Amino acid sequence: LNFEREADPDDPYVEQEFQWSLFSNETFEECFKLSHPLGSAEHYGIYGSSNGLVCISDEILNFDSPIHIWNPSVKKCRTPPMSANINIKFSYIALQFGFHPGVNDYKVVRMMRTNKNSLAVEVYSVRTDCWKMVEAIPPWLKCPWHHHKGTFFNGVAYHIIEKGPMFSIMSFDTGSEEFEEFIAPDAICSSRELCIDVYREQICLLFG
Repeated sequence: LNFEREADPDDPYVEQEFQWSLFSNETFEECFKLSHPLGSAEHYGIYGSSNGLVCISDEILNFDSPIHIWNPSVKKCRTPPMSANINIKFSYIALQFGFHPGVNDYKVVRMMRTNKNSLAVEVYSVRTDCWKMVEAIPPWLKCPWHHHKGTFFNGVAYHIIEKGPMFSIMSFDTGSEEFEEFIAPDAICSSRELCIDVYREQICLLFG
């Protein structure tokens, strides 16, 4: 599944309407346009897709943003329960979704950071329909760092993190709940036009 969001810029003084569309990643043809499964008119973001399932939530994430795991082909939707683990405000929230073949389960990963550099990570399992807080946060993540948009592949969440002049790739396996860090090549010296994504069934670091 590939997605594209279209804006109507006819009148810059009127709030723009956004439309997500579903495209085939083989033929690159548009399959159909997507409307919010619950009929909401609020803007929403897509935070991952796998095997026809799409994870959507608020465009601007909060710790209590509702999450919907949606199959637009059959028009069925599951809304995970609200997590009871989190009751404070976070300065940054990242959300990712995908399938873990090793445990045969779909996972949602939510990473939350406070202004005091405290990091909280919790994982939702579609199979058990519940959230679990990850207790073991490695020391190298308990420091000031700037986060860039990540990706999800084969049950592992990947993020680019920037610690001062150094860039590294942080991975989190949703099955083993283990973190790893990989130092980026020396050629990566700027965050401008830097992203991580999946290309030909491999994780790829893209630098413009």
